[in-house]
Amino acid sequence: MTNTKRAPSLLESLIPIVVLIALLTFNVMFWGDDTLGGSNQMALLLAATVASLIAYRLSIKWESVRDNIVKTISSSMASILILLLIGSLSGTWLISGVVPAMIYYGLDILHPSIFLFATVIISALISLATGSSWSTVATIGVALIGIGKAIGIDEAIVAGAILSGAYFGDKMSPLSDTTNLAPAMAGTDLFTHIRYMAYTTIPSISITLIIFFVMGFTYDFSATSTDVETLQATIAANFNISPWLFLVPVALIYIIIKKVPPLPALMAGILLGGLFAVIFQPHIIETIASVGDNYYKASYIAVMQAMFGDISIVTNHIEIDKLFSTGGMAGMLGTIWLILSAMVFGGVMESSGMLLKITQSIIRFARSTGSLVASTAGTCVFFNLTASDQYISIVVPGRMYADTYRERGLKPEVLSRTLEDAGTVTSVLIPWNTCGATQAKVLGVSTLSYLPYAFFNIISPFMTVLFAYMNIKIRRFVDDKVKKNKEDAAN
Repeated sequence: MTNTKRAPSLLESLIPIVVLIALLTFNVMFWGDDTLGGSNQMALLLAATVASLIAYRLSIKWESVRDNIVKTISSSMASILILLLIGSLSGTWLISGVVPAMIYYGLDILHPSIFLFATVIISALISLATGSSWSTVATIGVALIGIGKAIGIDEAIVAGAILSGAYFGDKMSPLSDTTNLAPAMAGTDLFTHIRYMAYTTIPSISITLIIFFVMGFTYDFSATSTDVETLQATIAANFNISPWLFLVPVALIYIIIKKVPPLPALMAGILLGGLFAVIFQPHIIETIASVGDNYYKASYIAVMQAMFGDISIVTNHIEIDKLFSTGGMAGMLGTIWLILSAMVFGGVMESSGMLLKITQSIIRFARSTGSLVASTAGTCVFFNLTASDQYISIVVPGRMYADTYRERGLKPEVLSRTLEDAGTVTSVLIPWNTCGATQAKVLGVSTLSYLPYAFFNIISPFMTVLFAYMNIKIRRFVDDKVKKNKEDAAN
């Protein structure tokens, strides 16, 4: 190998992408809905192998590629740790009766016709308050999926409503990490960014709410009333249901609002769930532990099992049993395998300069403001597809396009809004992205199943591009100069 590196050509840069798309297509053809069982992971690793061979041809040292892979994986470790804790949270919140209580009371409160509409609003409010779509989905989202199943709504539609609301709240919350990251990359301040995002975000969520409102009133619920009554009776027969159980999610939301970091906040939620299980569900504790003569021992075994392994609450109804089962931390390992494989592919593509080459080629065609914003949005989606991490889809395009936006007289909030409208919200639509893989696992609905119903996430990037092409609320530095000149003239 020579010591002289060369930059990849566009054709060379596209080869790993084409290979990945081809392998993923074969996976869907041959494995159907079970592609996350390992075939997609191997597709990402094989595509990374192809990218590594091209990097070798470019005289890039393997040590450099390897170090970048490690760096990329390192950047996803916070997400992986959160994912593991979410697995434990789902376990202790199940055996404590927290999630069953949410489903039980939710069936009384949420009328089927307005359920989807209310799901978007509830998810949005919780996410707005906490600044975390992941926490919202892992807590109230799981309960809403259960309620939706009980009243006969396709779980993919319910998941789309949950994610639409959760990502609206995440996107608009000053507590959200991505909402803070986007303006930092573009060079504007947080609240200018949030206020400016409202121009595109409010129309997007309004359209989403209208769609779900219409869907709710046109859905056929004729055969669901008995199922709802059966589910409530089954929950009451297997759990000690009490409003006191809601202290656990309320406490977790309060902890998050107080800006406690995600990992300790989730651990607090896990431990509270375990404590309430010991207090409120002694019969479940003894059943899981298979220990009837020593409650201390049974409590330890049951709570630990809920945190790390499989838990199933067996009733007389097979469909209901599906709601009351969880895999704990161990259940998240397949998703973590997918994330690690995606990070390997993204690390090779970035270290070899292939991602940069593709995005630079896109910029050349962006001549108008509309095409520049469209190129930025496309780049964000591209990085969600290839780098498989929403933070990378904000950071890299933010750095790439910042100078171009300034040179064309566009204020930084135009860039920051585009990063969020196209980067943050589309990450959950990619099966191997950290967000898409996590939410699919937590909700128990495959990414490709809920994708057509995640209306807010689909509409948002198109809305920001539409505003740019129609020159609606596009802020320019020249506007400030004109305004100042008018003020000077008036004085």
